[in-house]
Amino acid sequence: MRRALLLSTVLPFLAVAPMSLPAPADAQGRPFGSQTAGATQTPAILVADQLFITPERTLVAQGNVEAFQGNTRLSAKKITFDQTEGSLQIEGPIRIDEGEDVTILADAAELDRDMRNGLLVGARMVFQQQLQLASLQMTRVGGRYTQLYKTAVTSCHVCNDGRPPLWQIRAERITHDQQEKQLYLESAQLRVMDVPVFYFPAIRLPDPTLERASGFLIPSLRTTSNLGTGVKVPYFLTLGPHRDLTIAPYVSSRTRTLDLRYRQAFRRGEIEINGAYTRDDLYPGEGRGYVFADGTFDLPRDFKLRFDVKSVSDDAYLVDYGLDDLDRLRSEVVLSRVKRDSLLRASAISYKTLRDSEDQDLIPSSIGNIYYERRFFPDRIGGEMRLSVETHGHNRTSDLEGNLTDAAGRDVGRATLDLDWRRSWRFNSGLVTEVSLGAAADIFEVFDDSVFDSTSTRFSPRSALTFRLPMTRREGGGATQYLEPILQIGWTDIGDTAVPNDESNFVEFDRGNLLELSRFPATDAREEGVTVAYGLNWARYSPSGWQASATIGQVFRDTNETRFTKSSGLGGTSSDLLLAAQLKLNDELAISTRGLLNGSLNFSKAEVRGDWMTDRASLTGTYLWLGTDPAEGRSEETSELWFDGSYEVSPGWTASANLRYDISDARATRAGVGLVYSNECVKVDLSVNRRYTSTTSVEPTTDFGFTIALNGFSVDGGSKSYRRSCKNT
Repeated sequence: MRRALLLSTVLPFLAVAPMSLPAPADAQGRPFGSQTAGATQTPAILVADQLFITPERTLVAQGNVEAFQGNTRLSAKKITFDQTEGSLQIEGPIRIDEGEDVTILADAAELDRDMRNGLLVGARMVFQQQLQLASLQMTRVGGRYTQLYKTAVTSCHVCNDGRPPLWQIRAERITHDQQEKQLYLESAQLRVMDVPVFYFPAIRLPDPTLERASGFLIPSLRTTSNLGTGVKVPYFLTLGPHRDLTIAPYVSSRTRTLDLRYRQAFRRGEIEINGAYTRDDLYPGEGRGYVFADGTFDLPRDFKLRFDVKSVSDDAYLVDYGLDDLDRLRSEVVLSRVKRDSLLRASAISYKTLRDSEDQDLIPSSIGNIYYERRFFPDRIGGEMRLSVETHGHNRTSDLEGNLTDAAGRDVGRATLDLDWRRSWRFNSGLVTEVSLGAAADIFEVFDDSVFDSTSTRFSPRSALTFRLPMTRREGGGATQYLEPILQIGWTDIGDTAVPNDESNFVEFDRGNLLELSRFPATDAREEGVTVAYGLNWARYSPSGWQASATIGQVFRDTNETRFTKSSGLGGTSSDLLLAAQLKLNDELAISTRGLLNGSLNFSKAEVRGDWMTDRASLTGTYLWLGTDPAEGRSEETSELWFDGSYEVSPGWTASANLRYDISDARATRAGVGLVYSNECVKVDLSVNRRYTSTTSVEPTTDFGFTIALNGFSVDGGSKSYRRSCKNT
């Protein structure tokens, strides 16, 4: 029968793994080596087949010996404690588990009574069940340092047939600093398939239990047709517990670039700044670079501050260096507060265009907005009332006078006061009726324009009556169908005041604004007259997991609306027919489509998107077709196809591809392929990307990327990757 012994003073050391727990307590509850009284440690529990004390006062435990304390567990064949000499003899196989982070295996051990010093023979240390350090001998020194001699380090699966792992580091000596969580390697060799590749006289690496540590990150190799072949070697520098800096020099035959990333976490917010400084052959003698900064802060009284700032030296820099694919840079600072019945949002926005077709001086580059909305629930009339106040202003740097065909240097300021009341009723027949009444007052200040008055006011009353009839039917197989016809009659009067339309040039007609009285995206422009909108929503949900939905809708008006663009589908007295549908088959396949069908049964706009995902493959594709529309800058039809997918060819190997193809021009604009090999100890990533389009500032480029990561020395070390198995030979 196995025997258990509760030990609080005789064997306190059995609770301490040689790697991470503090020194054990003495009989008075004080840590060994400490003169300050403290709380006693949690007692250790010793379980063995046999427990006895010899006449020489030696405690012996043998046969399936296990010791427990807290989250530490020690198992061995035999433990002998000589109280006179204060020595501990442990016969293996020995296993010490400290939670899920550290495991020590050894053949035999001899330690002092507080386990601060000692020797382990045939020892192996395993971090997080992945990175293992196998040595001939392990020495415990001072309760903080563990020294391993003639050690092999790897995170690869090691077979018992003598074959070497995929990679390993051989070192004469490795010292593990338990307090700093660092590994110091001396006379180290990096071997691939047991072939020496690199030699390091000395190197320091963080152990896998350390979340943040200064040191080199994974280098990458990049080859582009514009910059040649270069290497980027990032260095991560911790600046305390809440700040860090990443320095990444990128050097090739045609560029010298220093990438920087700074991050800092505050008690109520965080910031991140990314940037680079470059000297290259593309712009000889000029400094190039970019700065992107963003952050969020929680302020008193429930306010939130968010900023996102972007700046670049020239239009081509982001493309040349494979950064964000942007054609306009939007910088914004936002102060907001959201409560149950109120919303306040103030923002300052700046735009920088990277398009060759746009003149920076002629676009609204500085924009300011303040918006406040409050909800009320009046008892006498019921329903919900909303009061909103908005101010807006935008500025162009040009001083040219605007005219009927060109905004030129026109600057606009606007203030809007809006009051809206709505209430709904549900009848026994299932019919839902909603009434909406409202009015808006606008004042405009216009500068640098020869057409519009410098000061204009506008008053716009409106009303709407909406009917819905939601219906549900349950089928015999458990499926559920929903059908909802909708009808809305609306009216708006904006008077005859002429005001500029700078904010609402592009309009998107979709399910979200089918029942809006004005489908312009901003309030500087409003629809006018009597409108009738109808729609039909349908959905079906099957218990087997698939579901489908569809929407059809259209808008009629009593006057011809000429302010909408041709492809918006809203011009004239009747809009195009809005069609939208979605099909989902379990969690693997989803197809969604939408389009605008005109009176000639031709699509003015159409989009189809599909997503397919399985355990081994993923595929996303989008098809977009847009008709000609000079008002939106399209003199020709646009027909494009986007494709992005990946496939697990075999365990550990994943291939990917992406394509953006211009069907109208019958040529690709972007294309790329990639191949990734990943297992428990290494990740190899190879990619090739080609950008075919060119402008006056951007040339077509081909980009080759190559990275190798040795898993095991980081928190996200690839524990979920494919794990190789040993085969009998």
